[in-house]
Amino acid sequence: MLGEEPQRGLGLVNVGTAEGAEPVRFRVLGPVCATRGDEVFTVGGPGTRALLAMLLLDVGRSVPIARIVDVLWNNEPPTTARTIVQGYISRLRKWLSTVDPGGAVIETEGSDYRLVVDPTRVDLFLARSLLADARGRPAPARAELLARAQELWRGPELSDIDQRVRAPELAELRFTVIEARIDADLDLGRHDEVMGELAALVDTYPFREHFVAQFMLALYRGGRRAAALEVYQRFARRAAAEQGLEPGIALRELHSRVLRDDESLSRSPGPVTPKVGVVTPAELPAPPRGFAGREPELAWLDGLRLSADGTGPVIGVIAGPAGIGKSALAVLWGARNAQHFPDGVLHVSLRGFDQRRPPLEPAEALARFLLALGVAVHDVPTDLADRVALYRSLLAGRRVLVVLDDARDAEQVRPLLPGGGTSLALVTSRRRLDGLVVDGARLLVLDILSAGAAERVLEHVAGPARGADEAVARSRLVELCGYLPLALRIAGARLAVRPQWTVEDLVAELADERTRLAGLGLPDETGVRAALDVTLRGLDSAQAGTLGMLGVFPGQWFDVYAVAALCGVPVAEARARLHALAEAFLVVETRADVFGMHDLVRLFARDLAGDSLTPLRALLRYYTVVTDAARRQLRCVADGLNPAADPVPRPELSDRAAALEWFEREWPNLLACLAAGAEAGCHDLVWRLACFAGEYRRVRQRRDDWEWLVDVGLDSARAVGDGRGEVLLLLSRMVMASRFGLAPEHFADAERAVKIAIDLGDPQILAMAYNGLSSAHFSSRRYPEALDGYERALVLAREAGNRVTEGNLLNNIAQVHLNLDDPGAAMAPQRAAVAVYREVGDLGSVGLALANLAELEHLIGDYAAAEADAREAVSLAELNGQCLTEGFAREILSRVRRDVGDIEGARAELVVAIDRYDQIRSPLADSARAALNSLPPAV
Repeated sequence: MLGEEPQRGLGLVNVGTAEGAEPVRFRVLGPVCATRGDEVFTVGGPGTRALLAMLLLDVGRSVPIARIVDVLWNNEPPTTARTIVQGYISRLRKWLSTVDPGGAVIETEGSDYRLVVDPTRVDLFLARSLLADARGRPAPARAELLARAQELWRGPELSDIDQRVRAPELAELRFTVIEARIDADLDLGRHDEVMGELAALVDTYPFREHFVAQFMLALYRGGRRAAALEVYQRFARRAAAEQGLEPGIALRELHSRVLRDDESLSRSPGPVTPKVGVVTPAELPAPPRGFAGREPELAWLDGLRLSADGTGPVIGVIAGPAGIGKSALAVLWGARNAQHFPDGVLHVSLRGFDQRRPPLEPAEALARFLLALGVAVHDVPTDLADRVALYRSLLAGRRVLVVLDDARDAEQVRPLLPGGGTSLALVTSRRRLDGLVVDGARLLVLDILSAGAAERVLEHVAGPARGADEAVARSRLVELCGYLPLALRIAGARLAVRPQWTVEDLVAELADERTRLAGLGLPDETGVRAALDVTLRGLDSAQAGTLGMLGVFPGQWFDVYAVAALCGVPVAEARARLHALAEAFLVVETRADVFGMHDLVRLFARDLAGDSLTPLRALLRYYTVVTDAARRQLRCVADGLNPAADPVPRPELSDRAAALEWFEREWPNLLACLAAGAEAGCHDLVWRLACFAGEYRRVRQRRDDWEWLVDVGLDSARAVGDGRGEVLLLLSRMVMASRFGLAPEHFADAERAVKIAIDLGDPQILAMAYNGLSSAHFSSRRYPEALDGYERALVLAREAGNRVTEGNLLNNIAQVHLNLDDPGAAMAPQRAAVAVYREVGDLGSVGLALANLAELEHLIGDYAAAEADAREAVSLAELNGQCLTEGFAREILSRVRRDVGDIEGARAELVVAIDRYDQIRSPLADSARAALNSLPPAV
C-alpha cells in the first residue's frame, strides 16, 4: 500500500547571522551540520550531507565531480549520478543562503565544486590550527589550546552520513590532539587528574603505544611504580599474542627507565631540537635545449634575484597560456643562477593542469621537500600545518631557490612558500594567480616569441633551412604556429621524423584553419577556443544562433524535436541547421535525428548562449509536453493536468512501447533539465515536469533518481505556491516511499496534502489526497480509519467522475478488508477495481489488481481462479515492464502450486519473483527468499 517517509526539509526560518551575533560554524568532527551557539542546522539526507562533508574536508579547494560520484556511490554510480549531484549542490546552496547568508558559498569551476568559507569556522581546520599553535608553547598555554581543540569533537567523525565519506585522518587527528593535551597535562603535574582518562583510553585503544606510555608515566609519577610496570607487561603480552609484535623502542626505553627508577621521569622533558642532515638539494631538471629569445624576461628574473635582500622571501609568478614556455624559462634561469643559491635548489611539478594525474597536494610536495632537506622519513610530520612549520624553520636564514612548476591556484602554492630570509620562489602557472600578487608576489606574463626567436626554435628541432625558398616557407610556418614555442617544437618534430615532408607540405596543411589545431596537436582550451571562433565565423547567423541555443541544453544529447522547440522553428529547419553544424564538426549525429556535442564545444556554446532564461524555458516546456504525452501511454492520468494539448513539435509516441523507449533514452536529459530549471528558478515548469516524469518511475522503479526528482518538484511547487502541484508531488513521494518500504508512517505529507486539497476545493484533488491519507493509516495498521477515509474518497471520486481514482480506491478498500482477515468482504471491491481498470484501459493497473484478486482467491481456496488471474497478471506485468507486479503475481502462483502439491513449480516461480524484486531493489525480496527456503527439499 501507499505510504510516505516524512521529508527532512531545511526546517530553517530566519536563521541568518545578525550583526554582532555568534557566527555559524560548520562541523565534521561528529554529525555533519552547522551550528550557532546551541542551535544545530542539518540539511537533507545522508547523500546531501556526505557531499557537504566532502566540500568541508577540502574547504577552498575544488572537488572534481568525478570524485564526488565515486565516493557517494562507492564507485558504482547510476547513470544519473551527475544530475543527482547537481541537485544536491542546489539544495546545499539554498541551505547555505538560509543558514549563513552572505557567508559560505559553493562556487562552480568547470565541472568541479568548491566551498568558500573562512576555514576557522570549520571545526576540522580550527582543530588543526589549535594543534599547530600549541606546538612550542609553554605547558599551560598548550594544555588550554589543546583542550579547546579536543572539545570540538561531538562524537565519531562524519557519524551521520552512512559511511559514504571516509576520512581516517580525522580519527588520527583526534588521537594526536588527545595525546598532545595529555602530554601538556603531565608536564603540568596533573598525573592524578589524567590517570582515569588514560586507563579508559588504554582499555579502548590497547595498541596505541603513546597512550600506554602516558599511562605508565602518570602511574609512576603518582607513586605506583609496580602498576606502571604491570601496564607494560600486559601490553607486551597482548601485542605478542594478537599481533606478533614487540613494544616499540620508545616504550621499551620508558619501561627500562621505570625499572631503574630513573629520577628524571619525575621532571618534565625540555624541548627537542629536530635533527636534520646537512643536505644541499639540487633538484632542477636538465635545462631545455634549443632555447631562444626571452632576453627581457631573463633580465626581469635577474632583477628579481637581486631584490632578495633579506627582508623577506621574494616570490615571482611566471604566467601565460599552455605551450608559451613558462617551465622552460624557469628551469633555464634556475640552472644559470644556481650558484647564487648556496643552500640549494628545490623543484616540484604541482600538476595543476595535468590531464592524466590530479594536482599534487601541498602536503605531499612538502614531504618531498623535507626529505630533500635531510629530514628522516619517520621525522616528517603527518599534519600539513606541522610540515609547513618545519619546512619554513629549515629555510629560515638560508638562501634557497624554490621552483613550483604548473601551479593550479594560489591555495596550492601558499604552504610551499618560504617564510623569510633571502630565498626566492618561482611559480609557473596557466593562471595569473592574482591572490599571490595581492600578497606581494611579482608577476611576469609571457607573450609569444619574436619572429627571429621562433625561427631559431624551429631550426634547432628540424635543422637549418635548405635554400632561400625554404627559409621563406619557414617564416610562413612559424607564423602559422602563432610563434608559440610548443607548436614550433611539434612542427619541427614532424619535419624531422618525416623527411619526405617538405616545409611547404606542412604549411599547406596548417594553412587550413579547420585542421590547424589537430596538425599542431595542441589540446589546451586556449587553442581549441581559437579554432572554434574561426569555425563560428564560417556559419550563417541562424546556424550560429542555433549553436548558442545548444549551449543552454543541459543534457548529453538532443534530437531534432528538442532543438526545434528550443529555437522556435519547424522540425525540418532544425534538422537542416543541425546538419550544417555537423558538417562544421560542431555536433555529431550519433543516430538518425539524434546529435551529440564534444564537451569543449559545449563549453564554447554555453558562452555564446548568454544569461537569458527564454531558451531554457522553451526547452522545459517542450519536455513537459512530451513527457505528459508519454506518461499517458503508460497509465491513465487522474490529475487533470493536460499540457500535451500545447502545439509543441514532438515525436510520435503512438503506443506504450514507444513511450517507454522515449523515457529510457531521454531520462538523463529529463533529470538534467529538472536540475537546470530548478537552479534557474523556472519553478512553474519544473514541478510539472517532475510530476509527469515520476509516472515513468512508477512503471520502471528506481529509488534514487525517483526520490530526487520528487524532492526537486516539491521544492519548485512550493517556491511558486502552487497547491495542486504540491499535493500531486506529495502523493507521488508517498507512492515512491511505499514501493520501497522507506517508512511505515507518512502522516506529515498526507495531512498536508489533505489540508491543501480542502483549501483548493477541487473534489478530484481532494479524493486523491484522502486516498493518500488513508494509505498512511493503512501503513500504520489503522485499518478502520483507513477504510473510512477510502470510502469518503470514493464518494468524492465518483462525484468528480474520476474513474481512475475510483479504481484505485476500490483496490485499496479490498486490501483493507484483506488485512482485517475478511477476504470474502474484499472480493467484491477487488473485482470492481479490475473491471474499472479494464474499462479505462489502464493495463498496468489491471495487472496489479488481478494479482491482488488472485491472492484473495487463493485464500478462499479457489485455486483455479487464483492461478488464472495470477498468470494474466504476470503476462500484463511482463508486457508493461512492471517488475514489482510480476514478482508479486509469481509469489501468488508459487503459493497455489505449493498448495496443490507442485513443489518444483512453486520453487521456479519464487526464483523468478526474487529476481524481479532484486532488479528494483525491493525489500519484498527478503520475504520471497524466506518462502523459498521454507519449501520442502526436492525429492
